[in-house]
Parts: sequence; structure tokens; C-alpha cells
Amino acid sequence: MATTPSLSSRSPRRGAPAEPAPPPRTRPETQARLAAHAPRTWQRMLSGRRLNLIEPSPLDIEIADVALGLARNTRWNGQTSGDHAWSVAQHSVLVVEIVRRLLAPRRDTSLELAALLHDASEYVTHDLITPLKSVVGDVFKEVEDRLMVAVHMRFGLPRRLDLERKAIVKRADLIAGATEAVQLAGFQPTEVRTLLGIKEKPLPDVTLHPMPSREAERLFLDTYEALAARYALERR
Repeated sequence: MATTPSLSSRSPRRGAPAEPAPPPRTRPETQARLAAHAPRTWQRMLSGRRLNLIEPSPLDIEIADVALGLARNTRWNGQTSGDHAWSVAQHSVLVVEIVRRLLAPRRDTSLELAALLHDASEYVTHDLITPLKSVVGDVFKEVEDRLMVAVHMRFGLPRRLDLERKAIVKRADLIAGATEAVQLAGFQPTEVRTLLGIKEKPLPDVTLHPMPSREAERLFLDTYEALAARYALERR
């Protein structure tokens, strides 16, 4: 993608301690319910890992499992145009590209990695559309938060992004969503704001091409490997 000056965003401030985003407010009875179910709420991954979905360990999370799950997990409940579904894997790579635009000309590798992994929990929870998330309520939010904390720990990121950095990823996520809505999900540009409540505008210079799941998986892994290598060098 070519950089777009109109997407410029302030870079995260340096020096001052950053306030991490708060965990979800989960009712005590919900916490007790999850604790009761935890011993039998697990899934075996193709890597051989056995991931407890309620009490996830970072040691049981493998990037190959994440890539496979996200490449086979569809955005918009699969209601998109084209011969192939628009996967969460492709969406995640798009969000990375938008974060780069927002921060250009500088790079923030850790934030790009967080952007790539911003929906990583969906490799086991799947992509619930926003109206359904609101119905499911605090149980889903708590499970999602626990999985994301484990993902961040596994790949060397802060347990939770600070509020400013989280807002950058969220803005990129909304821009991606607006673009997908118009190009793939059948919405008119005016409906992005009126029906979906997204204030960000679709990207005017990007054409989305849904890939077969195997190609989307490879794209996600290639993006991860490039970012992980750069991040490792920066942390030396």
C-alpha cells in the first residue's frame, strides 16, 4: 500500500509512564462460573498444544495455530463478495498496513506486532459480529481478555497496550472495517456511519482481494516472521 498523508496520526508519547488499558469489568458470579468450567474447557491444536480457553497459558500458544485458525475464520460472518471469504488473517495484515500509514514516516514494530495480533483470540473464539458480542456480554469479554493477555505474553508484548497505543490500533481496525464494509460486505459509504456507527472513512486507494485460506495463512505467517525478526533486533 502507498502511504496516505491524510491518515497521519500522532506517535505515542515517550518518556511518561503509560497507563495500560483496563481489564473488562466482569461480575464475580461470572468469574466463579468460568473457574468452575476451566478444568474441562480446552482444545487440542494441530501443533499438539492443548490450550485451556478459560485459563490459557502463553506456553500453549503457537503462531502456526493462530495463523491457521485466523485464515479459516471469516469476517462479516462470511457474508462477503468473491470466490473466497475475507479472513481474519487478511484483516489483521490490513490493520498492520494501516497502522504503518498512521505512524508514517516512523515505524513502531511492537505496535505493528500488536496490530497483527489484535484479533488473535479469535483463532479459538471465532469472530463474533459486534451485535452478537453485546448479547453474549461479559463472559465473552472476559474470555477474550484472558486469551489476549496470554497471546501478548507469548510474543513478548505488554500484557495490555497502554490506552494511547490501543487507540491507534483501534482506529486502524475501524478504517479496515469501513473499507471491508464498502468493498466486500455490501454497504454503501453513507451506511458505514449511519448503520455501523464507524466514523472512519474507507481507504480510497486500496482494493481488497480475498485469498484462499492457505494463502491467507501464509501471508499472516510471513508478516509475523518479518515483524518478529525486526522486533527481536530492536530489543537486543
